[in-house]
Amino acid sequence: MEQAEFLHTVMPFKDKLFRLAKRLLTSTEEAEDALQEVLLKLWVNKSKITAYRSIEAFAVTATKNYCLDRLRSKQASNLQLVHTNYTDESSSLQAQVEAKDSVSLMHEIVQRLPEQQKMVLQLRDVEHYEFEEIGEMLEMNPASVRVALSRARKTVREELIKKHRYGVG
Repeated sequence: MEQAEFLHTVMPFKDKLFRLAKRLLTSTEEAEDALQEVLLKLWVNKSKITAYRSIEAFAVTATKNYCLDRLRSKQASNLQLVHTNYTDESSSLQAQVEAKDSVSLMHEIVQRLPEQQKMVLQLRDVEHYEFEEIGEMLEMNPASVRVALSRARKTVREELIKKHRYGVG
């Protein structure tokens, strides 16, 4: 596989890999590092990756594994949380504060989910993968993916309702 073919194959899903890494690592810098590591791994193994049925699924799995390894490593304690909120300058200060609180609350709730549910939620609701693709990436059957997604959504919904009703997190 030549460089042009490699770029043509990998570039269409590069942003998805970055978003997945950012969701898991929360830091833009760490996500960029993870993406570079995965792309380097794909390049080094470019002669082997054509054997995979879905190079994208392989890349997502490699990204997930790299990020989880980083989180488990001793260096994970050095990871810092970075939140980036885009605000409309014309919106009121109260609306900006509410939007920031909502984003922070959602992030906090999602971070507390079990890893598998967090991954399924990211891949399905953010990246819009099909259940079969997610199952392949996470080595789960599609029915288990549906169950994990349902549980994740239910937990998020319940936590949001609890926060709204009682003002507790």
